[in-house]
Amino acid sequence: MNNDEPLLEIHNLIVEFGAGKGRKVHAVSGISFQMTTGETLGLVGESGCGKSSIARAIIQLPRPTSGKVFFRGEDLTRIDSRRLRQLRPRFQMIFQDSIAALNPRRKVRETIAMPLNIIRNGRHADRVSMAREMMTSVGLDPDMHHLRPFQFSGGQCQRIQIARALMTKPELLICDEPVSSLDVSIQAQIINLLENLRTRYGLTMLFISHDMAVVKNICDRVAVMYLGKLCETAPTEDLYRMPAHPYTAALISAIPSRSTDRPAEKRGVKNPEIPSPINPPAGCRFHTRCPGAKTLCAESEPILLDTGQGRQVACHFPLQGTSIQ
Repeated sequence: MNNDEPLLEIHNLIVEFGAGKGRKVHAVSGISFQMTTGETLGLVGESGCGKSSIARAIIQLPRPTSGKVFFRGEDLTRIDSRRLRQLRPRFQMIFQDSIAALNPRRKVRETIAMPLNIIRNGRHADRVSMAREMMTSVGLDPDMHHLRPFQFSGGQCQRIQIARALMTKPELLICDEPVSSLDVSIQAQIINLLENLRTRYGLTMLFISHDMAVVKNICDRVAVMYLGKLCETAPTEDLYRMPAHPYTAALISAIPSRSTDRPAEKRGVKNPEIPSPINPPAGCRFHTRCPGAKTLCAESEPILLDTGQGRQVACHFPLQGTSIQ
């Protein structure tokens, strides 16, 4: 990490969607966190917990229901569309489905250069030249610039996405499940590429994933989500060695590999069924699945509070003897 300056600050973010018949999907329910310049924050949790909704709310596509999103101290939720267009080159996003994220009619050079076309940066020939250079940077043969997405593999399409995202030299790169659709061997290549690019370009990265093993290898800090709420945030090494929230412990226990950093006691959930985000449980949203849930957990929602050493936990009865300060 370069310094402690907050690059991104999220305050009480709420994202809701209509579900018909007057119902709402409570995708994100009052989440707050910040990222310092140069760090990689992992945002983890099961599918449907609201991770991608946070990513799209950050880039204002669409704008959140309520809350604030500060980028370098400027609230993106309050600025007009013209100012938002001016700022967007500074934060870019990589999507999960690498092939669907690319226009099948465009040649690769056109796709990669598109961000420069939008901001009208340089002449056409210069943009093509920069696109070819970026292809080399992400491990693609620049002589393939005239091909179209269907002529590339899934891993190559993800490299094309990364190249396109980096063309405007962003400060923040949001990676939404960037390797989940790829083979394991290709996943490792993309993760190594992101790590190298992070160092080369001084990127701050929000890395969204449901795969705890992947997050462990790339992130400085981890935030754990469950059903639209943050359960726990902590430095990566501390979180994997000694999780404080029962849900975090269950996720780590489910990693399908031997690891000395796992908690000594294998933990799970008492109910495999995830409640609906249309009608989330009262109190702690995890209490219906938590093996250690008590009456208080169903009656009162825990607040995300500091436990010291850079950790925050939202649990009435945190694990490992963690005390709330």
